[in-house]
Amino acid sequence: MPVALLVIAYLLGTFPSATLIARANGVDISTVGSGNPGASNVTRALGWRKGVWVYALDTLKGVLASGLALAIDGRPLAYWCGVLVILGHMFPLFRRFRGGKGVATGSGVILALHPVIAPFAVALWWIVTKVTGKAAVGSFVAVVMVPLGLAALGRPAWEYFAVGGLSVLILAKHWRNFERILKRQEPEMRTTR
Repeated sequence: MPVALLVIAYLLGTFPSATLIARANGVDISTVGSGNPGASNVTRALGWRKGVWVYALDTLKGVLASGLALAIDGRPLAYWCGVLVILGHMFPLFRRFRGGKGVATGSGVILALHPVIAPFAVALWWIVTKVTGKAAVGSFVAVVMVPLGLAALGRPAWEYFAVGGLSVLILAKHWRNFERILKRQEPEMRTTR
C-alpha cells in the first residue's frame, strides 16, 4: 500500500492544471510570460479568476496526496507523499519534466498536514505579493515562514526538518525568479482582469 500511495502522489502531481485551463482559453502557457505552468503565470496571462482556478486545482493535488496517506498510514508516509506530489508537479514525466514551481501544491500538502498554519501562509503570500507586485517574493516569504510556524507550534523535530526540506525544494525551483528580481526584470503580478 505505501508504494502504491507514493506512485499515486507523483501521478497526481503531474496533473497539468495550468496547461489545461490556459489551453481552454486559447493560450499555450509555456509560450507566455515566464513560460511556467503555474497559477502566477496564468494570472498574469489570463487574469486572476483563471489563476485562482489553477491555484485551487494545484492545491487540491497536495491535499489529496498527503491527506489520503495521512488517513491510511500516518504522518511519515503523508510527508513522503507530499514530497512526491510536489516532485510530480515540478518534474512531470509526461511533459518532459517541465512543470511548475510547487507553491500551490506545497500549500495543499501543508493544508492537509498542518491546517492551522496553511491559512496564515496563504494570507502572508497574498499580502507580500500585493505590496511588492512580485509573486516570487510572496512565495519566498510564505515558504520560509512555514517551518518557522511549525517550530512555534512545538512540532517534533523530524516534522520541522521535513517541512524545511520541502521549502528548500520549492525555493530552489524559484532560482530564475530570484535572479530576475536582482536584475529588476521579474514581471509584476498585477492584473485588472
